[in-house]
Amino acid sequence: MSDDWRQLYKNSVVEPEELARILDVDPEPLQRVHARYPMRTSRYYLDLVQSVDCPIGLQVVPNLHELDSCGQVDPLGEENHSPNRAIVHRYPDRALFYVSYRCATHCRFCSRKRRVDDPKTIDANERERGLRYIAEHEELRDIIVSGGDPLLLGDDELEDILTKLREIKHVQIIRLDSRLPVTLPQRVTEKLCSLLKNFQPLYLNTHFNHPREITPAAKRACAALADAGIPLGNQSVLLKGVNDSPSVMRELVHGLLRLRVKPYYLYQCDPVIGACHFRCPVDKGLEIISSLQGHTSGLAVPHFVLDGPQGKGKVTVAPDHVVSRSAENLLLRNYAGQSFEYPDGKS
Repeated sequence: MSDDWRQLYKNSVVEPEELARILDVDPEPLQRVHARYPMRTSRYYLDLVQSVDCPIGLQVVPNLHELDSCGQVDPLGEENHSPNRAIVHRYPDRALFYVSYRCATHCRFCSRKRRVDDPKTIDANERERGLRYIAEHEELRDIIVSGGDPLLLGDDELEDILTKLREIKHVQIIRLDSRLPVTLPQRVTEKLCSLLKNFQPLYLNTHFNHPREITPAAKRACAALADAGIPLGNQSVLLKGVNDSPSVMRELVHGLLRLRVKPYYLYQCDPVIGACHFRCPVDKGLEIISSLQGHTSGLAVPHFVLDGPQGKGKVTVAPDHVVSRSAENLLLRNYAGQSFEYPDGKS
């Protein structure tokens, strides 16, 4: 692994005309969407695109449906829970620390479309304000370093942020949210892994949505992080046409475990403006979870969650295996559809 990731990032496809030439499609629709929601994709990730409507193409190629008016700009109410531009504080003991507006690839379903690629949303001064807020709030034991993508910061910037977080005595856990192991795995260098190893306990959650994203390069990146002692989790988003299939999701979670990446969350796609065409009914997510429970190891089954509007927080949604209750027993149904009574154990 070398440090050529910076040049790879600079060489990303950022103009709709170039993307149209590569994919042999009409540039006009891409231009219209790009004018509102700028596009970017690493050439590495673009090489995985077989067509504009394949599971990878759907994630990165601008689509006219993004101009539909349905959805909300900030469906999770993050701005209402932001004491400054760098912090989202929705939960009692943890906060999201927004450190970068940049991503290697602009996911078309992103719930932060309003902020990604906008340098006005965060800078070094705002990051310092965020650090001061964390230091002043002793209830914050768990900090999620996010963006944009925090791994697009240089090693020195990232080390400075992590060092300052570790100097705050009440911060016990640091988590990094990054999609670069998927979209620009070359960023995971030996130097980066050595750096992250110094800030344990530190966790990294990445974002694989489809089995085809598990490439040799992605495998090497995840192996390097895991070998450095960084526990890895995955946060998929349920996306129509991408992974809304039990068979696709099973292949994905099995592949992730082989990478030493724990399937952590399957997110219901947020009702963000410009992404409604990706949304599936909640029942589709429940169908997928039901297809995994009992049919594969519990280690492979993510939590299916939806994020409540206006800061209500994550809610786990699970198949209901309770058929009925009596004074003494529960009537349950297992993964195979078999019903049985179970003593309630009430005192």
